[in-house]
Amino acid sequence: MEPFILKNAEFFLIKEWMERFPDLVAGFTCKSGGVSEAHFSTMNVGLHVNDSFEAVSQNRKHMADLLGYPLNSWIGAEQTHEASIVKVSKEHAGKGALLYEESFKRTDGFYSIDQGILLTLCFADCVPLYFCHEKSRAIGTAHAGWKGTVNGIAEEMVRLYQKEGIDEKEIHVIIGPSICHNCYIVDEQVISLVQNRLEDLENKPYNHIKDNQYKLDLKQVNKEILLKAGILEENIQVSNLCTSCHEEHFFSHRRDKGKTGRMMSFIGWKEDLQV
Repeated sequence: MEPFILKNAEFFLIKEWMERFPDLVAGFTCKSGGVSEAHFSTMNVGLHVNDSFEAVSQNRKHMADLLGYPLNSWIGAEQTHEASIVKVSKEHAGKGALLYEESFKRTDGFYSIDQGILLTLCFADCVPLYFCHEKSRAIGTAHAGWKGTVNGIAEEMVRLYQKEGIDEKEIHVIIGPSICHNCYIVDEQVISLVQNRLEDLENKPYNHIKDNQYKLDLKQVNKEILLKAGILEENIQVSNLCTSCHEEHFFSHRRDKGKTGRMMSFIGWKEDLQV
């Protein structure tokens, strides 16, 4: 069953979490409903892709209004396809919300136990990961491109939760909209790194097409890494939405040949939110 439900033309929400936790806002934005033009048409929320600052600011403010989560509570990152995750708190509210140079440097994941802040990351094919632990209210999101994936960003998030005293068997994870295996062709170098990460896995998450070309299921790679890290299979849900196939909803770096905007993962508790 698809874990994401289209709330309107502008964003998806995680259906089960929306129903289970009325004060949790968690989902993924679409490319429609904004004011950006040309390659970024229309809801580009990426501050780093040479879109006009005025358009991106207006798009982000519009999304803040839709989510009921003001920009001064957002937290953003300068993403570098690595495996660095930062624990954030209310004191970081607003950091990277509108000014890219103020965002967390070399960061591809956030987690927090605070309410009233919205953790955000940008995407255009890479895998968004969402984490939630009900008892502690710990939430997290991570950006898993192939580099972050093979460097174990999913496993790193689990390790950080464990350091907080959280049992990995109680962590729930959603693997969000991203490029599917039919659209994602990689070379031998990437596959060798995947093999190193999943060397004991019998059913490989890739298919050989021809010399030095493979179809890679990056969502499945992350799921297998999470399972190895101790997350229960029944606590992992995987989206069927593909950022490349579903052109009506998403930007895609591969499909659009690098000239494109960005969607955003978001997660935050509305309790203690300062509006």
